[in-house]
Order: sequence, then structure tokens, then C-alpha cells
Amino acid sequence: MSVQLNHTIVAAKDRSESAEFLADILGLEVGAPMGPFLPVQLHNGVTLDFAQQPPDKEFAPQHYAFLVSEAEFDAAFDKIKRYRLTFWADPRQHLEGEINHHDGGRGVYFLDPSGHYLELITVPYGGWPA
Repeated sequence: MSVQLNHTIVAAKDRSESAEFLADILGLEVGAPMGPFLPVQLHNGVTLDFAQQPPDKEFAPQHYAFLVSEAEFDAAFDKIKRYRLTFWADPRQHLEGEINHHDGGRGVYFLDPSGHYLELITVPYGGWPA
């Protein structure tokens, strides 16, 4: 078996709000709670387990990038605009209200309710393998 990422824990101010936000944007479902975790499974089998953080605990925002199809990008980007979310073409948040076209695809950055940096791309960095 090759090495594969199976799951990761995503710290959240409100695990339900963050899990439902991501699932909605990406057209996915929030799974049944598993102990302290609220899972959102991606199509490649990786699960993001949202965990409620105590209000007195700080956590560093993380970056999560999702490779999506053109149709999935369109659907997600429509929701980003409909919800009037601030979005950027770059991770440093200089190009507000724009998307990028790196490697011949499209990309966008936006924040989730807990302040994590989310990125959608339609082509992997460096382009598709030959």
C-alpha cells in the first residue's frame, strides 16, 4: 500500500458552523459526530475532522487547498459570491475580489468561519502530469 493521508483534525471555534460551511461550499455532506469530531469526507477518502476548541484556547489558522473540477469551482465560487465572502486571487490577500489563473486553471482564496485559509484550484500546482 502506498502512503496516503487519511484524516486531519481541524480546530474550530464552532465545529458545526465550520463543518457545515465547508460542506456547503464544496457540495459535500457533514457526517455523524464521532466522539469530539464532526467529519467531512472528501471524494478522495480524506476526512477533515472538525474539533471544537475551548473559547480560552488560541489556535493558529491553517491552510487547506482543494483540487476541484471546473464545474465544482463554478458552484463553489457562486456560493462564495452569493454569501458575499471576501475572496482573493493570492494567499497574501492583496488581490481582493479577483481569482487567479495559475497553470491554466482557476484559483481562489477565502476564509472559513474559524479563520482558516481555504483555497480552491482547478489545476494542481505545476500543471497536470504529462
